[in-house]
Amino acid sequence: MTGDPNERQLSGELPVRDEASRLRADLVRLAADFDNYRKEVAREREAFASRAVDEALLAFLPVYDALERALAAFRQDGDAQALGDGLARVFALAEEVLRRLGCAPIPAVGRKFDPAYHEVLSAQVSDEERYVILEEFERGWMRNGRVLRPAKVKVSLGRKGGDGDGDEGESDRH
Repeated sequence: MTGDPNERQLSGELPVRDEASRLRADLVRLAADFDNYRKEVAREREAFASRAVDEALLAFLPVYDALERALAAFRQDGDAQALGDGLARVFALAEEVLRRLGCAPIPAVGRKFDPAYHEVLSAQVSDEERYVILEEFERGWMRNGRVLRPAKVKVSLGRKGGDGDGDEGESDRH
């Protein structure tokens, strides 16, 4: 080095350029690593979802097998009583599988309508108090405290169909 200011400036730029090149290469490697990580997480998520479906199917296969046996026995013997008994056993087996999977039915008939758990399909005048569930068209289900499907129900409008039946101040919507 001769002490020339231009020479000092050039020699100072070389380490900066080297550092910038190194940082750029590090950034490219980091971006590639992150992309690989993202793809791996997506593959793991797919595998987990597939295993969950497999486990649910394995839980319900005994129900299918029992239905198949009941139907085969009915076709062979034509015994309606045996078919009814077989279906009752299959139903109990299905309930057990649902219970093991954390599912429980939502109580409906005789309870007060709750929009978080019930869906009203119809309403009628009755001797029951307003908003009491009279009939369940389709059972609702919960899993681990979360509604999977609300119960589809018929509710009471009260004795006078909701007009002046003693519930003044309460809206028709609940």
